[in-house]
Amino acid sequence: MNTSRIPRKVALAAGAALALAVIAGGGTAYSLSDGDDDDTQRPIPAADREQAEEAALAETGSGTVTETEVDDEESKYEVEVTLDNGTQVDVQLDEDFNVVSSDNDGTEDGSGDDAGDD
Repeated sequence: MNTSRIPRKVALAAGAALALAVIAGGGTAYSLSDGDDDDTQRPIPAADREQAEEAALAETGSGTVTETEVDDEESKYEVEVTLDNGTQVDVQLDEDFNVVSSDNDGTEDGSGDDAGDD
């Protein structure tokens, strides 16, 4: 009986299992960061949120802030405002809380005007 081969086989199997785990883990990490905007969304920190919300509501004239995001792909801050009629407006702000743009996203149920800048 050749006992020197058993530890080598165990070592090879363990190495192969480790390699598969690393590859699978890398694939999972890649799939979790596939560019989906929701994966990278971070709310505006409390220290800046009030100023961002005030600027967004001044832009829309009324409504309720329903979501915020910092370091959006389009601007430093994004504030989503839902108007009384259900229309959602995304207000983009720069680092000084100046309005960069505002986009009408229609209503929560997907109906409405998606024409773009207001």
